[in-house]
Amino acid sequence: MIYKICPALLLVFISLFPSKFFFKDTKSSTQIELTKSSSVNEEETVYNKLHSDQYALPKLESFTQALKGFNRLKEEGVISKNILTLIDFSLSSNSKRLWVIDLNTNKILYNSLVAHGRNTGEEFATSFSNSAQSFKSSLGFYATGEIYSGKHGKSLRLDGLEKGINNKARERAVVIHGADYVSDSFIKNNKRLGRSLGCPAIPLQLVDEIIQTIKDKSCLFIYYPSESYKGASGLIS
Repeated sequence: MIYKICPALLLVFISLFPSKFFFKDTKSSTQIELTKSSSVNEEETVYNKLHSDQYALPKLESFTQALKGFNRLKEEGVISKNILTLIDFSLSSNSKRLWVIDLNTNKILYNSLVAHGRNTGEEFATSFSNSAQSFKSSLGFYATGEIYSGKHGKSLRLDGLEKGINNKARERAVVIHGADYVSDSFIKNNKRLGRSLGCPAIPLQLVDEIIQTIKDKSCLFIYYPSESYKGASGLIS
């Protein structure tokens, strides 16, 4: 009789305390979590190694998104240079909110004023568009193109890489060029930086150096903390 009762009691005990009898292999899930953690921290690791010299660092959030997109575009062969240009349009136009970073050396090469489109905002950028004649800036990732000489002198064409966000940049003639309204003197006289028709215009004294550095398939990222951009972009998720 006791031999019949014992197996029954054993089954009841197993059903009440299954973890005592069945062991879960957590090794693989732990490895996955570690991999995810490493991936998340990669951008911050690079950020902490940036050599800023006399320049201020960009914000970690903007740099994190920029580097994520850069890595994807580099893997896909869309860009070929290890040069990253980051523009942070969450900052005042009166501050230096453009960075050119050499990712081979982690050195910040330039930190400059940069204009936004006249319909994007006054001192602060608030509204963005991919539409022709909007005179607004467009967010997202671009590949730099070829140098040409236009009405603003030496200029650099841009190809928007995100459909519905900035892919009309070339047809809108959104380019990098120099402008006299991108200067400390303009800010002093007008209380804010001058504005473009949608181009990321930069100071005249830096235009030759910056264009020469970033031309021909380097990555440009224009950042703004926009939830709609985050949802639409396939490069930062």
